[in-house]
Amino acid sequence: MQITQSFKVARPLPAVWALFQDIPEIARCMPGAELIEDKGDGNYLGRVGIKLGPFNASFEGEARVKADAAAHTGHVEGKGMDKRGGSRSKLVMDYSLSESGDLTAVDIKADLQLSGPVAQFGRTGVITETANVLIAQFARNIEQKLAPAQTVAPPAVEAESVAKAVNEAKPAPANQISVAALLGALISSFFRRLFGRA
Repeated sequence: MQITQSFKVARPLPAVWALFQDIPEIARCMPGAELIEDKGDGNYLGRVGIKLGPFNASFEGEARVKADAAAHTGHVEGKGMDKRGGSRSKLVMDYSLSESGDLTAVDIKADLQLSGPVAQFGRTGVITETANVLIAQFARNIEQKLAPAQTVAPPAVEAESVAKAVNEAKPAPANQISVAALLGALISSFFRRLFGRA
């Protein structure tokens, strides 16, 4: 499954790049993610919790992170397993940062492979929609981390309503992405695409 995302952060490139190199801090910006251990040399152990309707999983696994400071790019390879449900995931992701006026543009390209019970959500498009919502919240969290007094530049036209719905929803338990927090955002995203350009 190919996932491509772009968003902008209202902070200069050096500040955003520095945050992206602080893996514990950047992990805290991603909803549902938890860094378990820094094994050194760009290797990390982590966990991602997710709840979609009756489906509840906690993926635990390893990731390797490489960065090119000169090009402001990074490469991530990771794999995880939900020991209770038997689902597996594999991720290969590349990101790049670039100046965009006074902002920093962030482009993400990922190849996500799923197997087991969680794969059904990939087939129905729920994973892609969820990724859109999570990236919108991720962008907001980065902005707040770097400049708490400012507001986020949303990653897409529809992201404003998506992120608002996530923020107004009842928060999930720690390190878990709740379907309650996603439902309103997904519905909003769907209808904005359906009727927004009519």
